[in-house]
Amino acid sequence: MAKKSFELAMKQLEQIVQELEAGDMPLEKAIKKFEEGIQLSKYCTEKLDESEKRITILMKDAAGKVSDVPFTAPNPDHGEFEAD
Repeated sequence: MAKKSFELAMKQLEQIVQELEAGDMPLEKAIKKFEEGIQLSKYCTEKLDESEKRITILMKDAAGKVSDVPFTAPNPDHGEFEAD
């Protein structure tokens, strides 16, 4: 697969899902779209796995221990992260 961004791959995957859900394409074309969707899905999963590994490395302290800090979604009123 050519080098592309995660966001572009997700957009393409969403388009394929919409096309397949419409159900108005010939079987052979639907199969090809499904195969393309599977490849995009694998690419996105690999990118997410790589990102998770990078984040884990960045979170290691000087002793090499990874701290487990709970993540909370940003507060939409303040644009900040809330602590648990």
